[in-house]
Amino acid sequence: MKRLTTLASIAGLCTVVGLFMSSGLEDVSAAVVSAGWGAALVVLARIVAVAWAGLGWYVVFPAGATKLADCITLRFVREGINTLLPVATVGGDFVGARLLSKRNVPGALAGASMFVDLMTQALTQLLFTVIGLALLVLISGDGPIAHTVEGGLALAVPALGAFYLIQRRAGHRLIQGLLSRFASGREWRAFGAIDQLYDSLRRLYGNHGRFVLALVVHLAGWVIGTLEVYVCLRFMGYPIDFAQALMIESLAQAVRGAAFAVPGALGAQEGGLIALCGLFNIPVEAALALSLVKRFADLGVGLPSLLLWHRIEARLRAEAPEEEREPEPEAGRKAKKMIAQPATLGPFYSYAPPRMGARLGDGEELKKCA
Repeated sequence: MKRLTTLASIAGLCTVVGLFMSSGLEDVSAAVVSAGWGAALVVLARIVAVAWAGLGWYVVFPAGATKLADCITLRFVREGINTLLPVATVGGDFVGARLLSKRNVPGALAGASMFVDLMTQALTQLLFTVIGLALLVLISGDGPIAHTVEGGLALAVPALGAFYLIQRRAGHRLIQGLLSRFASGREWRAFGAIDQLYDSLRRLYGNHGRFVLALVVHLAGWVIGTLEVYVCLRFMGYPIDFAQALMIESLAQAVRGAAFAVPGALGAQEGGLIALCGLFNIPVEAALALSLVKRFADLGVGLPSLLLWHRIEARLRAEAPEEEREPEPEAGRKAKKMIAQPATLGPFYSYAPPRMGARLGDGEELKKCA
């Protein structure tokens, strides 16, 4: 999997470099500069969209089960990890659920909420793509791009259905294997037994009012994301209307979703925006500038989110010894100081090799070798 991700990253990076070189770096740079304050507004729109997605996560919970501030904070962590790290756009969701389980939310409920939140996002993105396709046909006719989108939807619908089915009893073993793959550290066990996870999934899906509300919130979130395209192109001097911007954003997001295996959808996002903007006679350099501004937003939101994740993990590591430490004989504590501590694999897996240091009994002394 790592090798495939690396190859996909190299291919995407080469595609991006080729597109920028063929379009002229000076022309693309001039288009980015022409965006001016529009680039800052794009970052602001991204912040609002991510916070709104945190609200969509919050509403799937039963009343009083968690705090809105926690869902929004950890939604930024999820966004930073999924956007900037090679985790196939889902690793951040597991991290967010694990961290939520550290905030007085039962582990099974936190894990189930993550799956339901992903389901609501996927459903609303599918609907958002259908709206974009309808606008595409209405504006430009049923051309090659429309046929490509229709083919993608034909593949997406059964995939989405399969994702829903594995969250029912039929997917019990698959979910258990998936959690075992990611849950190599003991704190991942906070998700609880797999039966408890499925009970929580059944309760969350059974609350139809909150599930529908989550769908409405996430669909509105996708529309908020349209402001990125609308504002950026307007500032660059291309007066598209909101419907055209919505069509570009919805289908560009569909391209990013299809290229989930490529970190950051390198190359796929740029190619998609070139094709979609070309429908409105927007030149290639402007489409690449739009993609570059969107990537500025990725960094502007993602980097602080990764720093936030680091701070949360550091605080959890600092608090964990106080909760888990057991009284030891003084001689044993002195001996442990003389034994090098093993390194861990970092906050994502929170795994450390078994410690092999031997305890010294009371009254024993370390002997010096002559």
